[in-house]
Amino acid sequence: MQEGPGTDAAFFSEVAKRKGHRMRFNLTSAVLNVLFPWLTFVTVFATMSFSVFYRWPGLAFLVVFLALVAPMICGAFAIRNERRGAAPDWLKFSAIALLVSVLAGLVLGLGNHSTNMKPFYDIDTLNEYEGVDPSRAKGQALMDAGRITFAQGSYLATNMSMGFKNLDVYCVAPVMKNRDQKVVDFWAVGMNCCQGVGAFRCGDYANGKARSGLRLLKEDQRPFFRLAAQQAEAAFGIVAPHPLFFYWMQDPENEMSGFRNNGWNNFWMWTWAMLVIEVIAVSAFSALQMRK
Repeated sequence: MQEGPGTDAAFFSEVAKRKGHRMRFNLTSAVLNVLFPWLTFVTVFATMSFSVFYRWPGLAFLVVFLALVAPMICGAFAIRNERRGAAPDWLKFSAIALLVSVLAGLVLGLGNHSTNMKPFYDIDTLNEYEGVDPSRAKGQALMDAGRITFAQGSYLATNMSMGFKNLDVYCVAPVMKNRDQKVVDFWAVGMNCCQGVGAFRCGDYANGKARSGLRLLKEDQRPFFRLAAQQAEAAFGIVAPHPLFFYWMQDPENEMSGFRNNGWNNFWMWTWAMLVIEVIAVSAFSALQMRK
């Protein structure tokens, strides 16, 4: 059979069409494998970082479980296609990328929540009190306090501070208004910032404008601060029937905003970093596919 120029032209035209179709298919697969894993990561990361996990942890883990369904489905289709002799490459990539996105969102979200957002939510859900007179107010009446601004004339009695050592040094100093005050329920605290008796160097101890406190809510630390306060009671002849512990500072609102801002900054940093990682991974995989 004799082949002419027209036959050659038809052949090359068909090859070009197939190549173009393959390029369009690869481009579609590449875009989808950037967007879907990235959106999955953002969803899981946001769910585990912010108020959903704080208020409804069961719902948050349900979101994570549902997100895991996608890589399982992609993996199942990849195995099916491989058994049928079809190329499962993009499905394999999708399964791995989605799984990594879910796990990364879970781990980073839990870390962001515990480090930044949980301290913010813990304090934000408690009450704020202003003008509290430490010589008259009772700790038992302010158990729901998250932030306190003490009355004018209140001061940090660093000369009556005490430290209790248990690997770390747990430092306390009474918040007072009258020098002859015997009942002290409000204490400033810090870790590894005091040396013996009367050497309290925690928080804004040197700031003359500081007369506010942000509540200590770490239950694993509270017993050790209580022991330090009991030592101060014995040493200075004071009593603390219902002690409340605070970080001494000038502006608790600024401290709280720092937790919240750090949480959001961390969220956006990893959100865009993951997008870059997805683009690099998909580009590298696409390049390998084109060489086959």
